[in-house]
Amino acid sequence: MRVRGRLTWGRRARAGAALTALLAGAVPPAVVLTPAAAVAGAASAGTPVCQVRDDRLREISGMVATDDGYVVINDGADDEARRRIFFLDQRCAVVRTVSFPSQPRDTEDLAIGRDGTIWVADIGDNDRSRPTVGVWRLAPGAKQPVLHRMTYPDRPHDAEALLLDASGRPLIITKGGSGAVFLYAPTTALRPDAQTPLAALGQVTLPTTTTSNPFSFLGRAVITGAASAPDGRRVVLRSYADAFEYDVPDGDVVRALTAGTPRITPLPDEPQGESITYSRDGGSLLTVSESAGQPATRPTILRYPATASAATATPPTESVAPVAPTAVRPAAAEAGGGDGRTWLLAVGAGTLLVLLGLAGVLRWRYTARR
Repeated sequence: MRVRGRLTWGRRARAGAALTALLAGAVPPAVVLTPAAAVAGAASAGTPVCQVRDDRLREISGMVATDDGYVVINDGADDEARRRIFFLDQRCAVVRTVSFPSQPRDTEDLAIGRDGTIWVADIGDNDRSRPTVGVWRLAPGAKQPVLHRMTYPDRPHDAEALLLDASGRPLIITKGGSGAVFLYAPTTALRPDAQTPLAALGQVTLPTTTTSNPFSFLGRAVITGAASAPDGRRVVLRSYADAFEYDVPDGDVVRALTAGTPRITPLPDEPQGESITYSRDGGSLLTVSESAGQPATRPTILRYPATASAATATPPTESVAPVAPTAVRPAAAEAGGGDGRTWLLAVGAGTLLVLLGLAGVLRWRYTARR
């Protein structure tokens, strides 16, 4: 995500650390703690696969695995050299790039169709003010991607995750917050010369975990990426702390996300985890973090074993029925966007103000009684 505001990364990090330390132990509202989630914090880090050494790739926000290597994108970048679709080999070296015919707004995720089509999700909206969002479609053999614009039915949303359903229809998963994320999909076939309306499909409620990450509980409540298994029978959502894997036995991705119970793979202490994909054989989850503002690090692709299927996993403890997105709207549900640390600092500051305000009211009432 792009850095915004006047705070330097170090100052944001120190301020965020102070807030999270002050608010440690608090649990966001509208989150259900399941037995499986309670033990999700005890896990080892992923196994390094390869390191991305190209200086143009410091804000990787989306990744898919291919037979030859990987495809990645940066978060929306002001530098034209970074505003491309990058193809990497199996050692993470850039082998070619594809430019956009016009400037994207905020590219946040990638998906790959069964025919090899690359979908770029231009859906980030830091201020929740965009009149349209878009997906760029790069067909096999095409020289440039084609933009398809879409409009939300209710209000602008910040989103960082994209999936394809069994028919190849793109599904937008909003960033969320306080455990709630919303799903949207186009109502008609996409056309490059039209704005396609989106429809609200339901809500996903994430379980709470205790996985260690740079942003404490705040980092466990937002969705920063998504991916589908090569056979289409599983999908995964990720936060800054965990991967939530859902079975899709009948091809209905929306039902799986809104009515299923995920299996959890902790992704502990990734610097700023934005991307996730399945390996080509479906046996592993692959992740990569942004490294902007962290000069001593470079993006490294990590491998985690994919979790067991539902047949061997712990039986679901609870299901969440689909509801309209307008039914639940926590105050910080989709606080925003640009830089992940900026968003977390804003949420933490808001929570702190609420606590201080409550303390002030209680003190006033006590004084008045005397």
